[in-house]
Formats: sequence, structure tokens, C-alpha cells
Amino acid sequence: MRVGFGHDTHRVAPGGPITLGGISIDSEIHLIGHSDADVILHAITDAILGASALGDIGELFPNTSSENENRDSAEMLTIAAARVREAGFEIVNLDCVVSAEKPNISKHRSAIRNRISGILNIKVEQVFIKGKTGESVGAVGKGEAITARCVALLTSGM
Repeated sequence: MRVGFGHDTHRVAPGGPITLGGISIDSEIHLIGHSDADVILHAITDAILGASALGDIGELFPNTSSENENRDSAEMLTIAAARVREAGFEIVNLDCVVSAEKPNISKHRSAIRNRISGILNIKVEQVFIKGKTGESVGAVGKGEAITARCVALLTSGM
């Protein structure tokens, strides 16, 4: 068994929609980033790469590369997951926390879980997403940023 931890933060800007967990959500804000800035998929990508000791999202998809500009984070996660599987690992489960004032994550939880399970070809029961607010504290609490954290448990036949 291997455990990995992923984290990502992106700044918020006016104008929607916003992409979170691989889905487009109607919103008056969006995230700023080199790719589509999907903090949830970025945190998952880092968690599975870390658990398998295969690097991190910045190594695999550097933000200095024009190839990664506006890139779909679902594509990045798919590539990372293929590398993880090629290294002999399988995902047991993912547990993610999203910190955001808006949008309300619980309203989109089911769609996000379904999308992530589809991207990774795992059961929806292997994915969980929790939403938290910043309680008016820090960049998240002031609505200036959204963060995501994810813990991944992998298993191998090693």
C-alpha cells in the first residue's frame, strides 16, 4: 500500500464558468492558471504521482510549456494515471477536500465524483469530495482563491 498527498491552489477572477473536478459549473468566477486551473484534478494528479514516486504535476506538465497552456486537466490526470498503472499500481481510493467560498461543492459532489471515477476508470465509491469554506479567513475566506487537497491510497502487486 502507498499513500500520496496532493495540494493545489489557484486565484479566482470574475467571469465564469468554473471548472472543478472535471466539470464545468455555471458561476460568476473562474480560476486563473496556465492550464484550465482545475484544483481538484491537479491535487488528485499530484496525490497519485506522489504515492507511486513518479514525480509531480509540475514535472510532467510544466507551466513553462506552451503545450500545457489551457490544457484540459482531465487529460493530464488520464496521462498520470496511465503512468501509475504502468508502474504496477492501482487506485484504492481518493479522499479530497475543496476549500472555496463559491461555488457550493456539495451541490456538485455527485457530478464531480462521477466524472473523476470515469476519468480514472474506477468505481464512484472509490472517490469522495468534501467542500469547506474559509470562514472569512485568508485568501479562500475572502473569495480570492480556491484550494484542493487529496489523499490517494494505491496498492501494487509488488
